Amino acid sequence: MSGVSREVPSVPSALELAGEPKDELDPELLALPDPPRRERTLTVVVLALAALLSLAMVFALRRDVVYALTSSTPAGAWELQTVSAETLAASENHLVRAEGLVGAAGGIRYERPFLDDTFRTLPVAGREDVWVDVRVPAGQESGRWEPPRTFTGRLVRFGAGGPRHRGLASAIERATGHKVPAGAWLIVDGEYPESARWTTLLGILFLGFAVWNVMAIARIVRKVS
Repeated sequence: MSGVSREVPSVPSALELAGEPKDELDPELLALPDPPRRERTLTVVVLALAALLSLAMVFALRRDVVYALTSSTPAGAWELQTVSAETLAASENHLVRAEGLVGAAGGIRYERPFLDDTFRTLPVAGREDVWVDVRVPAGQESGRWEPPRTFTGRLVRFGAGGPRHRGLASAIERATGHKVPAGAWLIVDGEYPESARWTTLLGILFLGFAVWNVMAIARIVRKVS
């Protein structure tokens, strides 16, 4: 019985494979324009700037966020005429309770947008380093108004009470001619930690926005490389 011969396909050697011509580049790909480097760089710069501004807002809100997370139980029951600077420093940016006589003649009266109530910032009688910020309900502002003698609110230094009290020291100096001492204390009457909870949400929002911008920059840079 005669066998049937079959041809076995030969396996190409490595030399033969090496000698085969490579695939040519697609001319259509070569004809595409270069990536817009200038526009990409501008995008990265804008995202980086937005991230920095968001982090700056988080930094500016840090004290308000900390105050929103503090205890709602006021510290101490002080007499403002005699409380020491060390005691005040130990309760900075916390809810405090104090009582004392304030001088209505040495303070200022101001208003805030979208509020009918007015506000007065008054010095403690006999002291220049402790002041009280009081809210006067609408309709009670008159020549017979008398400031309270008991205060419960946030204790901060001038200039560290948030955007609502920014520039307050300079406004007092312009109105009264007396300069507020450096490091003077301010009790914001009626400002409780619960009223500052919105700053926590705002801080989280800005922090998330900063993280999103940083991740977007990372994606753009990774595609380029």
